[in-house]
Amino acid sequence: MKKALALILAAMMVLSVTAAFAEDVTLTLWSIATESDSSHQAFVDAIAKFEADHPGVKIEHVATENEAYKTLIKSAMSSGENLPDIFFTWGMGFLGEFVNAKRVYCVDAEYEAYKNELPEPMTVNVRYDGKMFGVPYTMSLVTLYANLDILKEVGYDDIPATYEDMMACCDKLVAAGKIPFGVSGKELWCLSEYVEPLTIKSIGGQKLKDIYNGVASWNDPGVVKAIEAFQNMKAKGYFDPSADALGNDEVKNNFIAGKYAFYQNGSWNNKDIGEQAKFAVKAGTFPVLDPDNASLYAMIGGPNNTLAVTESSPNKELAVQAAFELAKFFSDADYKSGANLPCWAADPEAKVNDLIQAAADMAAKAEDMVLFGDNFLSADAANTYLDYIGLAWAGEITPAEYAEGLANDLGN
Repeated sequence: MKKALALILAAMMVLSVTAAFAEDVTLTLWSIATESDSSHQAFVDAIAKFEADHPGVKIEHVATENEAYKTLIKSAMSSGENLPDIFFTWGMGFLGEFVNAKRVYCVDAEYEAYKNELPEPMTVNVRYDGKMFGVPYTMSLVTLYANLDILKEVGYDDIPATYEDMMACCDKLVAAGKIPFGVSGKELWCLSEYVEPLTIKSIGGQKLKDIYNGVASWNDPGVVKAIEAFQNMKAKGYFDPSADALGNDEVKNNFIAGKYAFYQNGSWNNKDIGEQAKFAVKAGTFPVLDPDNASLYAMIGGPNNTLAVTESSPNKELAVQAAFELAKFFSDADYKSGANLPCWAADPEAKVNDLIQAAADMAAKAEDMVLFGDNFLSADAANTYLDYIGLAWAGEITPAEYAEGLANDLGN
């Protein structure tokens, strides 16, 4: 009788769980995959597939533009109110703030079922005290895109290999009435896509990590040298003179339209540039500023785009399952479409465009890889850091003041 009763109770528990998931459930998902984002269609397709595979489950997707999203998610996490079930995030310091506030669900247990497809090294940026709090799906690199048709007009068949040759190339472009670089001056993260490659190509990857981690000082001659180079590029007219009025989407579209010789931004632009540019385009990396301290394949980037589940979700089990399944779908879809590099095991037979292949080759050659500064650092530190980049761009501080100011304001 006792055995029979136990079996009945066990059956009732299974039935109750099944019934709970059989009822209509709506999961909310917040992301930056707006209609202009290269991953937008992947989100649409992945959600449709998950809903088809899980009758009775709906995913309500709310997409917000990149910078506005940062404000939205930080505010929601701070208040702890009206949080989504699943949310897009970047790793390290960005997600770490939410983990420290105990707003994020640990997915260690669920990861066991997926670890053969999602290699552990790809999860390094979403682990805190050894525990995993997010599901990464793509990795990104700062990429230098070059319009080879424009470069040929000034005598270059490839991206200049040395810093000195790059500067000479830019001088020739300016003399020919061409704009060397496109950048958004009003989106500080876009400016960091120039500052950080200059910095890592001046001081090396390990020194940059040490600075971000607070064990080395910002007040470093190599940091000063990088900002001197950045300000010199602007002073010599290498950037679009309209930069301060342009958003990143406008700058990217200007590059695609053939307005600039170079555009430096994340490898998530591979799909749009590869499909829309009507000229010969090559993806590469900025040359070395100080060969004594840095190498060509010291790269900015790493596994980063991530889905996480909120601790307050009333449907955590289902939300975690959705996070893993959606992330796996995004990883595959973004890679095959040419949008970005996968964190999950990729199809070795997949045919990808030349730009995504170039990004994969750079990742394979990387001697060091450091995540984007505004993701590596905590939220407050990242805001301070970006503000100093803005001041340097505007010419309101000298390179020495940039280094000294960050050292003072960030405590190192």
